[in-house]
Amino acid sequence: MTTVLVVEDERPLLRALQLALEAHGYTVVTAPTGSSGLASLAESPVDAVVLDLGLPDMDGQLFIRRVRAAAGTPILVLSARHASGQKVAALDAGADDYVTKPFGLEELLARLRAVIRRGRPAPGTERVDTDSFTLDFSARRAVRDGREVRLTPTEWKILEELVRAPGRLVPHRQVLEHVWGPAYVKETQYLRVYLAQLRRKLEADPARPRHLITEPGLGYRFDP
Repeated sequence: MTTVLVVEDERPLLRALQLALEAHGYTVVTAPTGSSGLASLAESPVDAVVLDLGLPDMDGQLFIRRVRAAAGTPILVLSARHASGQKVAALDAGADDYVTKPFGLEELLARLRAVIRRGRPAPGTERVDTDSFTLDFSARRAVRDGREVRLTPTEWKILEELVRAPGRLVPHRQVLEHVWGPAYVKETQYLRVYLAQLRRKLEADPARPRHLITEPGLGYRFDP
């Protein structure tokens, strides 16, 4: 069964989420604080985390960064913070999606299914080898010329979208929606910045990329 960790300090909501998720077939682990949530993850991995940002002992962004330092577990933020800057900060810290309170249960379930689905590597993409670099998606490890390269959670997500379709065009809209969410499908400047960073980190000659190819006006292509 799929196991979900819910980190939420409002006890009535925590209980309600536990009952709702269990009714839909999930195994649920609960934690009322960030520290107890991190301790639970250290004891046993889960398939996804549902996280409230306003925790009593630490900010939710710190929780996200600590999880991302150790694992690629999908994180769905559930928060009363509506400002777009706060959403972007949580996503840049490594969250996979963001739902604002109050929320509908069906939307929450749909977004949870989506982050879990995206968090599981597609068959054949767990490890990718090129003549310049190697990507191990299961271990979240990138190596170029024998040296390990640190990639951010967002960079890993972008690479996952591209390597799922080797040699084929992946449209801007698809990458933006899957990495940042439906509200960001027109923010193509995000991709330009991140693809430039990825080329500097991975390509032998970033000015003339061999593997991370731009299709002008359309999207990107991964050429193994």
